[in-house]
Amino acid sequence: MIVQDRLYIGGELVAPTGTGTIDVINPYTEEITGRVPDGTNADVDAAVAAARRAFDTTDWSTRPASERAEVLTKASAIISSRMEELAALISTEMGSPLGWSIFGQVLAPTMVLDYYAGLGATYEFEETRPGLFGPVLVRREPMGVAAAIVPWNVPMFENVIKLAPAFIAGCTVVLKTAPETPLDAYVLHEILTEAGLPPGVLNIIPGGREVGAYLVSHPDVDKVTFTGSSAAGMKVAAAAGSLLRPCTLELGGKSAAIILDGADLNAVIPQIIDAGVMNNGQACVAQTRILAPQGQYENVLEAVTEAMSKLVVGDPLDPATQIGPLVAARQRDRVLGLIDQGKNEGARITTGGGRSEQPTGWFVEPTVFGDVENSMTIAQEEIFGPVLSVIPYSDEASAIAIANDSLYGLCGTVWGADAAHATDVARQVKTGTIGVNHFSMAFGAPFGGYKQSGLGRELGPEGLEAYLELKSISLDPAAG
Repeated sequence: MIVQDRLYIGGELVAPTGTGTIDVINPYTEEITGRVPDGTNADVDAAVAAARRAFDTTDWSTRPASERAEVLTKASAIISSRMEELAALISTEMGSPLGWSIFGQVLAPTMVLDYYAGLGATYEFEETRPGLFGPVLVRREPMGVAAAIVPWNVPMFENVIKLAPAFIAGCTVVLKTAPETPLDAYVLHEILTEAGLPPGVLNIIPGGREVGAYLVSHPDVDKVTFTGSSAAGMKVAAAAGSLLRPCTLELGGKSAAIILDGADLNAVIPQIIDAGVMNNGQACVAQTRILAPQGQYENVLEAVTEAMSKLVVGDPLDPATQIGPLVAARQRDRVLGLIDQGKNEGARITTGGGRSEQPTGWFVEPTVFGDVENSMTIAQEEIFGPVLSVIPYSDEASAIAIANDSLYGLCGTVWGADAAHATDVARQVKTGTIGVNHFSMAFGAPFGGYKQSGLGRELGPEGLEAYLELKSISLDPAAG
């Protein structure tokens, strides 16, 4: 068992102010696999003060961005050298299958670090523009202390997606980890310190909602970035709004995969399955609504059902496993409750629908619903489990309308034989990111959502600019 009895504050492991602890439960064995301090408001005060000192009294925010980029480059290399170890740690924390964990939980963070290291070496933090009376110098300056709150589903990726641009901007950070997955953040701090991150630039507080709420409203925080549910995001936005504090919110999703008439189902269905149940379905970008043309509906439903029924369920550390346990008993029960609701509302289960027969662990069988209407709860709520709904549509206008008939707008895909036409369809879907004939995330492009999927964007230059303030300096007209 991994036991951490201290907190990373000001570059040191310091004793927490409280006596509470958080047990990290292995969702496969249901046994305690780690323990960390349960952060308190006083711990947040200390962490924010350390971040404030690092921003105000050191050269971190004023040193060349290329030097800050070197820290990210070195950290990426260290993570790469420990990839299997870190993947196993995160799989043990939250149940992600090891094969997916290596890519999604560990390799992807190195790619984000590498991207921002490259951007930091070339990004123009100052530019001169013509003004009314003379040249204007436009500067981009770091906001200051950022509060970062991350979820449990892809913890290291979410940590890095916030830390990398914040560091390139010159900000300092207080990171509030999810109580389910705090262990990998300790390792990440060790790696960043080894890579040359100065003391106090990153401070870590494990804790629950109350600690997160206190951090969001802390008077010495200048910027908030949050990933989590839409309901929690609304509370974060309200708190930040009351303080006129800038915030970035990456929230829920209920993404549609539109299969156009004439698409090659043999090529398309396996990719949609991968995109629908990645990370045991615990992904905000999961393609969980599969929209099929009426004339091909039964063929699509049969193909999806067959593919889902063959997925290997089991120990997340077994390389053969494709579906592991859900993160917690409460999450398993929530998913099973939504499955029951789908049945009660008239949808038809074609495979799965219950608990997977495993000796231990919080498992749900890979489940497919047919005869789904888009108004049903299972087509509207984010389930966050290995559950797919196959929905028929009459024509392309109907498919686009169904895809857009959602409170969310985070992601999506369009699959068709004519890539140009599929791209035209993608243009009409109201979502922040969408793929044509594949699913992926582009780390150099903005990521975020429409509607209740969030505010602002992460990744790309836009992700960096979310941590920068703009200043215009009107230069002396007589000086040049």
